[in-house]
Amino acid sequence: MRLIPATMATQHPDNAMAPYWDKDGRKFIGVHQEIDEAVICFRDLKVSEFMWDWEGKHADAAVIDRLFSGHYEYFLKNRLGRDEFLTFRLPNIWEEKGYSLLQAMTVILTSEDFARDLKFQDRPLFEVILPMTENAKQLMHMHELFEKLAKFKSSKFTPDLATNTEYLELIPLVESVESQQNIDKLLVEYVRLHKVHFGRRPEYLRPFLARSDPALVAGSLATVLANKLALSRIYEFSETTKIPVFPITGVGSLPFRGGLRPDTIDSYIEEYPGVRTVSIQSSFRYDHPLGSVKKAIKKLENELPKSQPKFISKNDQQRLSEVIKLSANFYGRTLNGIASDLQPIFKAVPRRRDRRQHIGLLSYGRSVGEKQLPRAITFTGSLYSIGVPPELIGLGRSLKALAPKELDLVTKEYKNLRNDAEQAGRYLNTDNLEKLARTNKAWKQVQIDISNAESILDLQFRPHTNTEMAHRNLSSNALIFKNNKTELSKLINEMAILRKSLG
Repeated sequence: MRLIPATMATQHPDNAMAPYWDKDGRKFIGVHQEIDEAVICFRDLKVSEFMWDWEGKHADAAVIDRLFSGHYEYFLKNRLGRDEFLTFRLPNIWEEKGYSLLQAMTVILTSEDFARDLKFQDRPLFEVILPMTENAKQLMHMHELFEKLAKFKSSKFTPDLATNTEYLELIPLVESVESQQNIDKLLVEYVRLHKVHFGRRPEYLRPFLARSDPALVAGSLATVLANKLALSRIYEFSETTKIPVFPITGVGSLPFRGGLRPDTIDSYIEEYPGVRTVSIQSSFRYDHPLGSVKKAIKKLENELPKSQPKFISKNDQQRLSEVIKLSANFYGRTLNGIASDLQPIFKAVPRRRDRRQHIGLLSYGRSVGEKQLPRAITFTGSLYSIGVPPELIGLGRSLKALAPKELDLVTKEYKNLRNDAEQAGRYLNTDNLEKLARTNKAWKQVQIDISNAESILDLQFRPHTNTEMAHRNLSSNALIFKNNKTELSKLINEMAILRKSLG
């Protein structure tokens, strides 16, 4: 069995600060810097996996050539594909034009040739992530495309070389709360189709649970509960089929996007036992002291493989599914009502990476009303920057609508609910919310959420520290300058530094 990495560095552009390794202090990370960034993550931070993103962004197709040519001695000792792993996130051709898919698959094949020429015994690229996976047939289609391409390339372009490996390990990235609740059915069907095509079952599976995009669509509470149901069902699938599973979660720094930071490692592992790999995004790596980042990554590498999964009873699963629907409905109705007010804020959030047109769960014409939604990082940063943390939207009304038994179940399963709400509530600006509610009654629902959540969770949402007070004051100015993109962008940058994450 190959080594399963516990930490996966990603290119998610949520950093508030410049990377510690950028001598010019630039917060924007260009495509030309991402090769060296990958090496730095492996060598300096000791992450064991790096996601190379072909989905919705510009990717350097010469990645393996550059890594091996520029850092030969390093990879001679630290074998890519054995000790450390580069994992492509492919474009989803059902949602995005497939221009990059052929290129990415060709890179996987030619990289195998290059590694063989260098006398490296390990295939450097052998596993890929398929975003927005909705069904097993999509996974099998990727298998079949790669298999055909490998045969064609070996027979027509490099017949004098050893034939290429025709098999890819596939990681289904499941995004919506609905899809996550049905992940066991997806896995069962995938195993069936895999056995029909290849004559065997997969050796192992690494199901990938999204965190940010489903939160944007369905809200924070619904997404946390969907993640938990998915984890339970993934391990139930494993117990039934005896196929080892190693779930991955994609998490950012702020609670709305997962709440994984160097100082929250213990609470995260407690909240999501059974997770085997977590994303280490840009904010985690660059917005905290380097020593604490290294220490946190080491702890994750040591502790994640040991955590024991938690199984949720069938009865409780059904009750939690009902809570998910309820909470997502409260959140979605409110988001529909406030989206127009947020458009100027969205446009002012600074960019941190080269991205193509938005794709993902919210892409391809998906919108709220007549307004297009941005990426989750932009959305989260925008709401925080006007002093209305998105974690609180729909929360209070959802909790109040629950019967006592359901509320007890939610607080039992979501151990850090109170702490996550309290942390988000430190960035609340009640004056801004009052101003917004005067001109758009949809914001009054958020006021009700806050009142209900404070009462039920026995909290008072307000700044606690001088830094949080400074953030509150800047958020007041952000609302004043919401139609001045230049000034607003400066304020958003300042607030991002204070909360140690862009979004």
